[in-house]
Amino acid sequence: MASRIERTLRPFQLTLAQNNAMTQAILDPGVSSATAARRAAITPQSMGTAVNGLVERGLLERRTTPGDRRTHRLHITAAGRRLHGEALKAVDATHAEALQALTPAEQDHAHALLLKLLASLNPAAVDDDSTP
Repeated sequence: MASRIERTLRPFQLTLAQNNAMTQAILDPGVSSATAARRAAITPQSMGTAVNGLVERGLLERRTTPGDRRTHRLHITAAGRRLHGEALKAVDATHAEALQALTPAEQDHAHALLLKLLASLNPAAVDDDSTP
C-alpha cells in the first residue's frame, strides 16, 4: 500500500515522509521534528531530509523554540496547507479504491484492527502526549 500512496503523491512532488510531516504539522502545530519522526516510525535523519525539502519549497516552516534554539518546531504554510489538501484528496481516493473489496462493516473492522496493531507496534503514532 505504501508504494501505491507514493505513486499517488508523485504528481504533487511529495514523498510519503513529506506528506506525513505536513499532516503532523497541521494536526499538531509546532510538533518537533523528533516527535514527527517517532510517530511516522522513521529515523530522525529521514524526517529531517523530508522536512528540508518542504522548507525549501515554502510548504513548511521550522521555528526555534524560545529558550531552546536546538529544538525546531514544524509549522505548515498556506501553500503547504493547499498542496496537502489536494494530495489528501488523491490519497483518500487511493485508499477508497484499495478498500472496494470490503463491505463497510469489514472496512470498519479492518480499521479498528489496524489501529490496535499500530498502537502495539508504535505507540507514538497514536499517542497525543508524545514528548518532543
